[in-house]
Amino acid sequence: MATKKAKKTGPRWGLEFPWRRENYLILLLGIIIIILGFIFLSIGPVNSFWSLDVAPVLLFLGYCVIIPVAILYRKKEKSASPEGSGSSN
Repeated sequence: MATKKAKKTGPRWGLEFPWRRENYLILLLGIIIIILGFIFLSIGPVNSFWSLDVAPVLLFLGYCVIIPVAILYRKKEKSASPEGSGSSN
């Protein structure tokens, strides 16, 4: 009798999608900050505090800080060797 081979589970060709749950949460935070920036941009007259001061800061943080952090963030993996196994001088 022929035995059934077990199907391989996991990524194909040894590739793995690098984004984890943390990346998506950071991306969601960035999108919320950007939406808040556009909302503050539309509040009040053109030269108000919200549209001249708060909105550009939020938009800058969203586009130039939080979204790139979401793209580049990678959780550090634990090392196999214990910390105390190195040479101590």
